[in-house]
Amino acid sequence: MRASHLSLSNVLPVVLLLGLFGMTARPATDPDLWWHLRTGQWIVETGHVPHSDPFSFTRAGHAWVSHEWLSEVVFYELWKHGGAAGLIVFSAIITTTGFMLLYLRCLLGGAEKHWAAAATAFGALASAPSWGVRPQMFTFTLASLLLWLLESGNKNEEDRPRLLFWIPPLFLLWLNLHAGFALGLALLFAYGVGLIMETAAGNTPWQQARPIVLRVLLLLLACLALVPLSPSGAQLYRYPFDTLRSSGMRSLIAEWFSPDFHEWLYRPFLLAWLLLLTALASSRSRPRGRVILPLLLTSFAALDAVRHIPIFVLVAIPVIAAALPVATASPTALQRRRDSSWFRPLFNLAVVVLIGAFAVVKWISLARSQDAREAEQYPQKAVAFLQASTQPQTIFVYYDWGGYAIWKLYPEYRVFVDGRADLYGDDLLRQFRTAMQLRTGWRDVLDRWKVEAVLVPPSCALAQALLLDPNWQPTFIDSKAIVLLRTHPAPAERLASPPVTVTGDYPQLMNGFPVFPSVLCAPCGEELCLPDNKVKKCFPEPSRICETRAHTETCFQRSPLFGSFHRTARRSLV
Repeated sequence: MRASHLSLSNVLPVVLLLGLFGMTARPATDPDLWWHLRTGQWIVETGHVPHSDPFSFTRAGHAWVSHEWLSEVVFYELWKHGGAAGLIVFSAIITTTGFMLLYLRCLLGGAEKHWAAAATAFGALASAPSWGVRPQMFTFTLASLLLWLLESGNKNEEDRPRLLFWIPPLFLLWLNLHAGFALGLALLFAYGVGLIMETAAGNTPWQQARPIVLRVLLLLLACLALVPLSPSGAQLYRYPFDTLRSSGMRSLIAEWFSPDFHEWLYRPFLLAWLLLLTALASSRSRPRGRVILPLLLTSFAALDAVRHIPIFVLVAIPVIAAALPVATASPTALQRRRDSSWFRPLFNLAVVVLIGAFAVVKWISLARSQDAREAEQYPQKAVAFLQASTQPQTIFVYYDWGGYAIWKLYPEYRVFVDGRADLYGDDLLRQFRTAMQLRTGWRDVLDRWKVEAVLVPPSCALAQALLLDPNWQPTFIDSKAIVLLRTHPAPAERLASPPVTVTGDYPQLMNGFPVFPSVLCAPCGEELCLPDNKVKKCFPEPSRICETRAHTETCFQRSPLFGSFHRTARRSLV
């Protein structure tokens, strides 16, 4: 290999590529992944896309817009043939592709290679909360490709309008992968309107802007005409607006919250904002309207909901990179480079090898730890117990675990809710929260829907309340989950009945004592002193319902409602 091939300018993109492969890799444990896998399997086995819900008992038969059907088929096939490792590597490749297109756009805007690479890496860090094995990664990468095609095809110095012909096929693929296609339409619209504003302000002559405006308008109309070609048909026109108008999703699901800059997870995004303001104030050239308007749109979207931060990054990073100073090498520096020319290629090669090894080790580590991470986040043992026994089919499952229950327990069991918040609607999501937090009418929710089984964390308020209820009986308990069944016995019979023996780790934890012996348990899961002086952690004392914040408000809000309801816990985004 020639030394020129290992120059810094050639090595830098490779280092960025391999580094992003490692940075963007995430475990396949997203709470929504599981119902995506089950839906993909359902589509592959039946040969058609579902238009009504088959997985829950609360919305069984109701219309369901399966807008991610193609993503789900891809995910299922990857899982089927490559397991979790296939999904981990694939999602890292998709996300990295989006960032490498961002890097090319930084170069297109005039940034030097090292600044373009640094800005891209920083953008990856700022959008890290949204990374993961999720269909949203398709939206990120396709939005990045759309912006590259749009800017490359309309670049004044080297007009290449033929590139724009790729946008309609790209859009057709996009609207079958994820409903984020609406962001593509919004970016096209903002680009066109910004160009008109640019002309009105006298920054661009109308003769020069007119063909670009016409192209963008025709592209926008063509993309709108393609929407009904999805299996969901014309319903996709209104789906994005229904999502944005959903007060339940926007008030309960954490990835729809505004970023909390008190959390370190969002500090890089805050820094990106500050750098953007600095770049706009000190830029060598004033950004044009076709840049400013998409920037305003995505800035508002990112401040409104954390799930839009990656799209903001795609628009803001090229502006930041273009404002960075242009390096000029002094004669002394050039002489120093020539003197060390024999060493630099070896050093650059070593860096490439180390970064590549980092990416491979990261992938292998995530694949090997998949089962442990899954057991840490989901009720594996409780689900195995339900699979091995015959229990009522209508089961109230903790929101985070709804998709996991669908993947593991369907078709024998149907869930109350899961990550498909758009399907369940605001009212049912509020009912779920009412039951979980023991708000007024919580019993009515369980009775109205004839819930016969409950699978929730043992420390949550609902579990504690049902342990006090003679009409409910625990059948499985471990440190992760508790399964309770409705028994409907008379109160007198319940009080006179002997202690119930349950399955799980709890009998061993309690060293053979009956379930929940109040003489041994301390409130709220404090340490428990057993007769042999061993200190163990125990579940809350059933003699009272814990009213601490940890088991009421916080129990619900800590999760993505919980899975989709709290993206920040994973990604720990995204």
